[in-house]
Amino acid sequence: MTTIFVTSSGTDIGKTYVSALIIRQLRAKGLPVRALKPVVSGLDEATFPASDPAALLAALGEPVLYENVDTVSRWRFRAALSPDMAAAREGTSIDFRELVDHCRAREALHDPLLIEGVGGLIVPLDDRHTVLDWMLALKGPRLVPLLVVGSYLGTISHTLTTLDVMNRNGLAPRAIVVSESPAEPVPLDETVETIRRFAGLETIALPRNGEPDLASLFL
Repeated sequence: MTTIFVTSSGTDIGKTYVSALIIRQLRAKGLPVRALKPVVSGLDEATFPASDPAALLAALGEPVLYENVDTVSRWRFRAALSPDMAAAREGTSIDFRELVDHCRAREALHDPLLIEGVGGLIVPLDDRHTVLDWMLALKGPRLVPLLVVGSYLGTISHTLTTLDVMNRNGLAPRAIVVSESPAEPVPLDETVETIRRFAGLETIALPRNGEPDLASLFL
């Protein structure tokens, strides 16, 4: 059984594009994949059509309707801020134990299951927990992390720092996907090769709107 956890070195890098691509590819191979992006910021009914949950619903072949958003995203906040700040704006907070239990319950029902994180690896979820803590709470033989990063100037340091934290916590990713950032001075392939050399694991180039075979990483 496999739970794919898609995390990143930051926000607006390409996690949802990668997640949707993996979902479509696994479905094309006949696998009954389901998906969660349990926590999402910057979402309301007006912004839903262009949102991450909408992209995941479309990839799953589900109706892309706001009333279906709970299928993938249970904790939703209007402010486009870190989840702890966005929740505080609404006078609430994320119950970390409930978040973990929610994911565990879905794991028991679905194989494979894809979970997309929120923001980068160390983004706060509440007063004490980050995405890293969330991944550690789900850690086990079933969990397969995937690290998605950008190709912008500075990404090499950000990527290797994130990877170091993951490795030190026993969350070594199956691979690194380098999603091409817009209008960057360094060619994508050069960035990928440098990251691959220092990371020592599979590093995959993802050109803008590209569709490399990512499903095979988990089969």
